[in-house]
Amino acid sequence: MSGREKIHLEKIDNYRWRIPRAGKMRVDGLIYADEGLLGEIHEDESLKQVANVAHLPGIQKYSLAMPDIHWGYGFPIGGVAAFDWQEGVISPGGVGYDINCGTRLLVTNLSTQNLRDKIKNLVNALFQNIPSGVGSKGTLRLSAQELRQVLKEGSAWAVKNGYGRPEDLDCTEDRGCMEGADPGVVSERAMDRGRPQLGTLGSGNHFLEVGFVDEVYNPEVARVLGLRKDQVTVLIHSGSRGLGYQVCDDFLKKMSERVRQLGLELPDRQLACDFIQSSTGQDYFSGMACAANYAWTNRQMLMHWTREVFERVLQMGPKELGMHLVYDICHNIAKREFHIIDGERREVCVHRKGATRAFPPGHPALPEVYRKVGQPVLIPGDMGRYSYVLVGTERAMEETFGSTCHGAGRVQSRTQAKKASKGRDLHRELEDRGIYVMAASRATLVEEAPEAYKDVSQVVEVVHQAGISSKVARLRPWGVVKG
Repeated sequence: MSGREKIHLEKIDNYRWRIPRAGKMRVDGLIYADEGLLGEIHEDESLKQVANVAHLPGIQKYSLAMPDIHWGYGFPIGGVAAFDWQEGVISPGGVGYDINCGTRLLVTNLSTQNLRDKIKNLVNALFQNIPSGVGSKGTLRLSAQELRQVLKEGSAWAVKNGYGRPEDLDCTEDRGCMEGADPGVVSERAMDRGRPQLGTLGSGNHFLEVGFVDEVYNPEVARVLGLRKDQVTVLIHSGSRGLGYQVCDDFLKKMSERVRQLGLELPDRQLACDFIQSSTGQDYFSGMACAANYAWTNRQMLMHWTREVFERVLQMGPKELGMHLVYDICHNIAKREFHIIDGERREVCVHRKGATRAFPPGHPALPEVYRKVGQPVLIPGDMGRYSYVLVGTERAMEETFGSTCHGAGRVQSRTQAKKASKGRDLHRELEDRGIYVMAASRATLVEEAPEAYKDVSQVVEVVHQAGISSKVARLRPWGVVKG
């Protein structure tokens, strides 16, 4: 990309802004933000990336961006785009390097008073027992054949091997297994990277957070989701580790070559892609599905060990603890879905990169227990503020291909965050706010300082007011394990 370019925006309403179609753009850009967030969004090249995505063959309706948008590889993080299944393209940059990075919410029978004297012991035990950090290795030693089974079966493999319960699958997006996975298209390098890392949290913005329900906005829906004020919760945020990264890297190289062969004119080489129906497009979809299944298996195992640590530290049985899964969602994925476009039911490939599925009440993809209220949407914030639970809406289905935001969104690079945190004792600052943190290193902690992120409350307010998801409850962090 060339130097910083000011992108012209047209205001539609207080929460929607249009990038008008120009040049070789095939559709308009549509950004969800308020005036306050827009200032931060203009600080990087992410709006230019929204316009760039609008050039891709087969794109439908809009190139979309959520209020947590920030600069990414090719597509912005917080970007959503749908492509015609027969004539459109698929792009690894529209999914991201950490395929099926996602979030899982657990609730318990506990209230904060049950944990007040035990939170530090609990967080220390979670830190000791759940591997985290760059290149961390798990306790499993899988054979190549076992890993291939993981890539094909996803969360069901974990449950079958004693990591969790059958009912966990009911409350996992796609039941923790994406169809079409073919381990044969996954490189040996990706397999070698993934084998030792299954059952690890990872580094960067990945975390395991013990928190509690701080505010309930919709008591009726909260009841269906099993949420009540002052209830102890756990959020797990992790992805497909080195395996997903390598799958993305391998196919970016292949698709860059394909772009040259096809003579596709792209405004940014990072938008490397191929037609969905091409052999490379189909192979990428199958490899991406493998990485997605690996990520679901990974979060399933992390959840299982979290339950065990809680039971051991608190000396409680499973029934007394009552720790169960509310929902697990992914926010780096491309999905084959059907949507109404110009009054017609169309088959499309929806890319959600740093964006969350937000299907409405009544949608057949939802578990029976949530069908009346809509899909649970989990929006983690930074470790010093809040996270949110929302539900999907019909308006999201009409406007955003059933999508919403995924988190707070960075406003500082990791280097900027390190500079801004120089000389500060973040451990002490957070503990003074009542948040106990264990991190693999001080470097990780300063890179993930709360100020490095937008205020998630602002981000969530935009999607709530725009009607593309609806607030149910707010969670406050209490004890955090960082990768």
